[in-house]
Amino acid sequence: MITPLSILISFSGISELPLETLTLPPSYKIEVVAKAPNVRQLALAKDGTLFAGSRRAGNLYGFIDQDKDGIYEQTLILATELNMPSGIAVKGNDLYVAEVSRILRYKEVLPLKPSSTPTPEIYYDKLPDKTHHGWKYLKFGPDEALYFNIGAPCNICLPEQPFATIMKLDNHKNTTLIAQGVRNSVGFAWNPLNQQLWFTENGRDHLGDDQPSDELNHVTDNGEHFGYPFFHAQGLADPKYGKKQYTDQQPLSYTPAAYKLGAHVAPLGMTFSVNASTEAQQTLYIAEHGSWNRSQKVGYRVVELQIKNNKVISHKPFISGWLKNEKYWGRPNDIIETPEGSLLISDDHAGVIYRLSKIENNTP
Repeated sequence: MITPLSILISFSGISELPLETLTLPPSYKIEVVAKAPNVRQLALAKDGTLFAGSRRAGNLYGFIDQDKDGIYEQTLILATELNMPSGIAVKGNDLYVAEVSRILRYKEVLPLKPSSTPTPEIYYDKLPDKTHHGWKYLKFGPDEALYFNIGAPCNICLPEQPFATIMKLDNHKNTTLIAQGVRNSVGFAWNPLNQQLWFTENGRDHLGDDQPSDELNHVTDNGEHFGYPFFHAQGLADPKYGKKQYTDQQPLSYTPAAYKLGAHVAPLGMTFSVNASTEAQQTLYIAEHGSWNRSQKVGYRVVELQIKNNKVISHKPFISGWLKNEKYWGRPNDIIETPEGSLLISDDHAGVIYRLSKIENNTP
């Protein structure tokens, strides 16, 4: 249901969340800059307006009126009762929102004001209606096309296309297959050095605590197959679909994971840092949503990876502390970089958006 724009929360100041328990990199601070229930993917407009989708909440959010400390004082609801509107992207003054089976466009939504009543148009409505892994992640690529995932409608199965893919949609509404054999990707970004696509992938469940590993993948050619459901991570054969009677149905050639992130960490949103990357080495941040069915929980953190010559050369925690003694109070979901170099991180469990920034040194 599309509703008129309304004010959800007026917010200023720091949340009561235990931010002091988070472990941060040296000389950094973290603050809550916005609140909204079940906030998922983020999109930042050029004028500083922040947008966010949700999944279970079914809401579409806009955040406006930043104070002198950069805190968004008003959270606005643009729409309610949407079908898992997790994916969101901004291009110019237009806002794009992905439900399970369609993509909406809010034309000329900027500048966003409390008195505005934006009405969407249906931009594309030829997506499958399966809700299992049906929520989307949206981004515009370097080629100006709109990229999105279509997850497998199951934990493990042999789905027909367009399931288990990453696709792109051009200005003429033509689709192109970018990657296949992708169980469930809810995060991707382009390496600033060569503009090649990298994406996270959540591995299958019910093979134990430690396999298969969740993945970071690297696309070099459109249409590459990344193994699902036949092989996982870097060569782990699926107990059912890795057998000969199934693999004979498909070419055995596939691209193994570029890097194994660990089983059940649930990597979601990711971003290459423009400010921290160089031509020789690129910095990648990934939000790990955290495990849901592992005997001992893992994830619930943001990790930093260094990439050189298209190879991961280091992988370490960047922000941690949302999980302690098997209890968690937050689950990082998406991560984007502001033009100033800060990181905005959504948390759909705590219902907030954090800003991680460097501490200014005012020493003369």
